[in-house]
Amino acid sequence: MPHVVIVGTQWGDEGKGKIVDVLSRHVAAVVRFQGGNNAGHTLVVDGKKLVLHLLPSGVLRDDCLCVIGNGVVVDPDVLLQEMDRLAATGLTLTPDRLRISQLAHVIMPYHLQLDRLREAALGKARIGTTCRGIGPTYEDKVARRGVRMADLVDPRRLAAAVERVLTEKNGAIAALGGEPLEAGKLVEAYAALGQRLAPFVGDTATELHRIHRGGHSILFEGAQGTFLDVDHGTYPFVTSSSTVAGGACAGAGVGPTILDEVVGIAKAYTTRVGSGTFPTEAQGEEEERLRATGGEFGATTGRPRRCGWFDAPLVRHAARLNGLTRLALTKLDVLSGLDEVPVCVAYEGVEADSFPADLTGVTPVFETMPGWAEDLTACRRLSELPGNALRYVQRVEELVGVPIELVSVGPGREDTILHGDLFTR
Repeated sequence: MPHVVIVGTQWGDEGKGKIVDVLSRHVAAVVRFQGGNNAGHTLVVDGKKLVLHLLPSGVLRDDCLCVIGNGVVVDPDVLLQEMDRLAATGLTLTPDRLRISQLAHVIMPYHLQLDRLREAALGKARIGTTCRGIGPTYEDKVARRGVRMADLVDPRRLAAAVERVLTEKNGAIAALGGEPLEAGKLVEAYAALGQRLAPFVGDTATELHRIHRGGHSILFEGAQGTFLDVDHGTYPFVTSSSTVAGGACAGAGVGPTILDEVVGIAKAYTTRVGSGTFPTEAQGEEEERLRATGGEFGATTGRPRRCGWFDAPLVRHAARLNGLTRLALTKLDVLSGLDEVPVCVAYEGVEADSFPADLTGVTPVFETMPGWAEDLTACRRLSELPGNALRYVQRVEELVGVPIELVSVGPGREDTILHGDLFTR
């Protein structure tokens, strides 16, 4: 299997975790390359549900190395809690199964405070952040005042890094009505976390190149979705990192020439968490039905997701931005039972090969397709889908312009139609 990047093509929550889990049996390593514990990747294996926030979704494969790349921002307390929860189920991660880049930046307590306080101060204009400290940590990274994993595992370097910035951070916290932090207690607590994580921290870029030279495959796991990208998303209601496929190189420490395939993950409908424009958002009973049937509540925050219909111009633009070679369509089963299924095929007055800088006020042009009543969860081939469900898949493929080679028809690993050489090899 080649080196593959997995990206979301909408506003996140597309089902990337399941697809990474399905493909991880073919690869030697799975790498998270951006974001932090604002991500929530859900795996369902043998009827058991596992939600991951920082650990890569290859964690259930014994022979798969999981790598947290330099582009990720790491909350060490959250990561250790996640590792401890896995250990309680009998899956203890060792340094030969999990590696953390020494260059990854650390989410510190002042980042968490500032995130919450700033969001509260915005009131009705709030972004809808998860308040996990992601944005403030990336701010410090770009401003060249961040704390990296290499600092966290060295108490003297950690103390120096905190001393450099804490006066300024405490001033900002106090100005927003928060409680300033004490340097000594902060360094003591985080040095202890660093010592627990130290065996896992190292030069992950070199390890990935070693895997590449050995002829083994790597899967690059993106978090969030294309339209939460800080450059290409629906700004300012975006995340603070590059969620598109190009971010895999910078966030993992590999060159673009080693990448072979980019697989986009799209829901058969559309969801969004938090604020921001959403042209195909459903209303009333339609939205409630999608939310209830699809279990559309945030894996990280528990917040109800906003739900709407498939937006072909959105996903088509994601295909361009990411250079998609394949598409995986998830949650097709959620649409079963609808008499009709609307699909946005265009934006009124917008050319098919262009995309607006701002989706506010955009009017979607809908095409209505006939629905189907049958349960899809037993389908394992495209030919087993009801006629209208198959036609829906084919129409989405036609509108996006990328071959659909995986269709998810349920939450479990086995509830998957694999079609095409990438997924069946």
